[in-house]
Amino acid sequence: MRPVATVAEVRAADAAALEHVDHDTLVARAGRGVVRGALELLGTAYGRRVVVLAGKGSNGADGRAAARLLERRGARTMVVDAAAPGSALPRCDLLIDAAYGTGFRGHYEAPAVPEGAKVLAVDIPSGVDGDTGRASGTPLPADLTVTMAALKPGLLQDDGLRTAGTVEVADIGVRIEHTAIKLMEDGDVARLLPLRATDAQKWDAAVAVVAGSPGMEGAAILATTGATRSGAGMVRLAVPGSWEPDRPSVVVAWPAEAVRLALPSTGWSGDVLAVLDRCRVLVVGPGLGRDDATQSEVRRLIAHCPVPVVVDADALFAMGSVSSLATQVGRGRTMVLTPHDGEYRRMSGDLPGGDRVAAARRLAELTGAVVLLKGRSTAVASPEGEVLMATAGSPRLATAGTGDVLSGMIGAFVARGVPMHQAAALAAHVHGRAAMAGAAEGLVAPDLPMLVSSWLSGVRAHRSSGEGVNDHG
Repeated sequence: MRPVATVAEVRAADAAALEHVDHDTLVARAGRGVVRGALELLGTAYGRRVVVLAGKGSNGADGRAAARLLERRGARTMVVDAAAPGSALPRCDLLIDAAYGTGFRGHYEAPAVPEGAKVLAVDIPSGVDGDTGRASGTPLPADLTVTMAALKPGLLQDDGLRTAGTVEVADIGVRIEHTAIKLMEDGDVARLLPLRATDAQKWDAAVAVVAGSPGMEGAAILATTGATRSGAGMVRLAVPGSWEPDRPSVVVAWPAEAVRLALPSTGWSGDVLAVLDRCRVLVVGPGLGRDDATQSEVRRLIAHCPVPVVVDADALFAMGSVSSLATQVGRGRTMVLTPHDGEYRRMSGDLPGGDRVAAARRLAELTGAVVLLKGRSTAVASPEGEVLMATAGSPRLATAGTGDVLSGMIGAFVARGVPMHQAAALAAHVHGRAAMAGAAEGLVAPDLPMLVSSWLSGVRAHRSSGEGVNDHG
């Protein structure tokens, strides 16, 4: 997991570093980091035109240091005062945005980018809040952002995620290791996800899935296959309404590997509780429906469940408001909630907004549960305020049923021994990475479980052979 440092954490680390090294040295190191990024974009500095939009603070100093170094390499550089850029910026091959850094407060309207120029942002696109990612005005969309010492939350969410482009961290000798926010990376998979023991048996990683209803059987299938393809050794699949003596059975191709528990439409929670003794985790919610009887059974099941619970979709609806959730978790339940924005609003009364970190923390603190707030940038918060971020998601996942697969994946990782907070974040990361290995157009949820299996197997094979795996947030 890569540290993600807030503005306050960066300031504290800078202050600590300045006890051992002078400010000019740090600026010189930052300038070299910017130059490395510039050369990635330009290929060579010789003869290239570079404009540096520089402010008065440390961000501007870093940009000016980069300008001097690029000039020594043969670039034609011009430094423009960010406070008074005047009319249109001169034509250039590269525009370095060093106007304002992570601590900027106020309103910023960036000048127009000269036609054909690439943009490199120093630390963060100017005008974007370093913590929330929210832009005050119009920032310059960057092709590359070179950020100093550590990633910032503002680069991973809201406007920052949309405008930062590729993000690289420059090591300037400021140590930032212990942060309350971290980013999941590929290397965390092999580190966090245990290998099967040589004497493993299927019940060691057993998952119970309560999902589906007549007409919504697909949700149950997707959650189940998400679990099995993520390493669950056994899935007990219980589908309310799948056993009705006076109703013709529906022909559905249930996953052959799952052991099914046929349930009536009502009064089924006791039947599920009776088979949880050998399961490590319960996944409940996808496709269950929202009638009063189902909601009552969901609440009873969760209230008496002896194992950790992944609460998704219709189970979130059944659990109701924040106060109801807090009552259930307060009874000692180990629980992860997996809301998207609409479900978050129904529980808390407000949309989460762009600051996913703050929103996930709020709900986790109020409920006492781990909260996985779904989105392009997914934030997973513990009740203690620790946040793990997963930014591997993509628009490919914006299709029906992918969330059902994710809930099954979380269940499998918990069953395999990963702590709930880490399991949820790891599943979100793998979910996104696997989707990127699928079809760019027309990806559907049933494609995902096998993509997950293949991607996990590839990571494991690379680690076993000693080959490196590139870490991508």
